[in-house]
Amino acid sequence: MKILSKGEYYGSMKSEQKCHDVILSEYNYLIPKTDWHYHENPYLMYVLQGDLYDVNKKATTTCGSGSLFFYNWDEPHFNAMHSTSAKGFHIEFDRQWFKNKQLDANLWEGSRLIQHPDLHHIMAKLYFEFKCRDIYSDVSIELLLLQLCEGIDAIHIIKTIDEPLWISKLKEILHQNSHDLNLKSLSEALDVHPAHISRAVPQYLKTTLGDYIRRHKVKQAIGYLMNSNLSLTDITYRCGFSDQSHFTRLFKLYIGMTPKQYKNKMG
Repeated sequence: MKILSKGEYYGSMKSEQKCHDVILSEYNYLIPKTDWHYHENPYLMYVLQGDLYDVNKKATTTCGSGSLFFYNWDEPHFNAMHSTSAKGFHIEFDRQWFKNKQLDANLWEGSRLIQHPDLHHIMAKLYFEFKCRDIYSDVSIELLLLQLCEGIDAIHIIKTIDEPLWISKLKEILHQNSHDLNLKSLSEALDVHPAHISRAVPQYLKTTLGDYIRRHKVKQAIGYLMNSNLSLTDITYRCGFSDQSHFTRLFKLYIGMTPKQYKNKMG
């Protein structure tokens, strides 16, 4: 089985940037299917364009544009393209980085799709800084990397210790359909009392229900903004925003810039 060493990936590298013990890189994926392989270091893959499958010994995961996937070190897997072309943004961590930052690398065991919108927002900001590359980018990237890892740690701790099973189902409902939701319909779908939902949501989602939905809409928009064929109007309605001004206002609130500014930098 092939072992990919530090900074090595299948595909054609467009650009790479090193930040202490972390490597950020952008790749075009060129082959329909990779060999079985594993990586020397843990890394995150953000799918910028196209559709991929990740296959490991436990599961097959669909990773469409805008997906964020964590790959653990020494875990065999292969990737296959479901589209004619694809590209991705990688963040690879030397294991020494976790020690230097006093983070528990053991919490990262097990490769998995990451769905929490807050982490997608941080990843989008990281990609923006990677593309921007001005005198402020290095310090911004360093801080964002810490936020990203601490966020993954926090979500993993909650999930492994005491998160009720129905929270995962709630997230699925919020991700698939955020229109016309109300507490009564959620209670019936989850078979959980409304009062229990209202107490649990701030604890396990770390925000209000409405804010989580808004963050998820922005998360969806980030993926669509990578597609040069979609206009801002297209994205507005695909993500369920009431109008473009509402989309612009929320995107700027969570990402710190307008959708147009972000899209222009990605081109």
